[in-house]
Amino acid sequence: MNAFVHPNAKIGKDVIIDPFAYIDDNVEIGDGTHIFPNATILSGARIGKNCRIFPSAVIAGIPQDLKFRGEETTAVIGDNTTIRECATVNRGTASKGTTIVGSNNLIMAYSHIAHDCVIGNNCIIGNASQIAGEVKIDDWAILGGGNLVHQFVHIGGHVMMQGGSRSSKDVPPYVTAGREPLVFAGLNLIGLRRRNFTAEQIQTIQECYRTIYQSALNVSQALEKIEAEMPSTPERDYIISFIKEGAARGIIKGINV
Repeated sequence: MNAFVHPNAKIGKDVIIDPFAYIDDNVEIGDGTHIFPNATILSGARIGKNCRIFPSAVIAGIPQDLKFRGEETTAVIGDNTTIRECATVNRGTASKGTTIVGSNNLIMAYSHIAHDCVIGNNCIIGNASQIAGEVKIDDWAILGGGNLVHQFVHIGGHVMMQGGSRSSKDVPPYVTAGREPLVFAGLNLIGLRRRNFTAEQIQTIQECYRTIYQSALNVSQALEKIEAEMPSTPERDYIISFIKEGAARGIIKGINV
């Protein structure tokens, strides 16, 4: 009914494809997904089950990267993810080969996710946010509307970022980040409690960030102190490994630093 579906596209069961949608060759769409009118699904798209792709969204457009030479790459969308109007998800380049948007995500209208990004699960990307190439965003992160994220930045899990923020350094897990320039503004206590973090887990996270942001130690010294004095927990270890892995770029500063 006025939609174009390439004969080689692999379409699952109970998929709804509305009029004027475009489904290219080399596309896979999982069961129960709804492709709304005027959505464009290009070559290399791998869309999971029970997704919703709203009007004028474009999935698997070629990267906006001058190094791209037409290599065969993909854009992978996990299950139960909603991509709202006019949002774009570019496919990967030779750098990583794929762009990944995980499951149970909400990518709001006019947002852009560039080549080779890796977005975890249960994330919310606010309206008109612009995520540059090879950014990594871990599970349960929430970015307010109009965020600008510099290429190669890593945003930790359970982060809450103020709308209109500009991120050029890594944002460590479990925190709220805001102001201009972007700084550590405390823990994302509301989000952590909603996700059933215990008082003991939250206390561990608080102690880690007191050492990192409120002591006279530099970041390397703070991590050494945390490792030496605090028992290993998943939360403590995640904070340490996150900061060590992104040492070249560095993390956002504290409010008074």
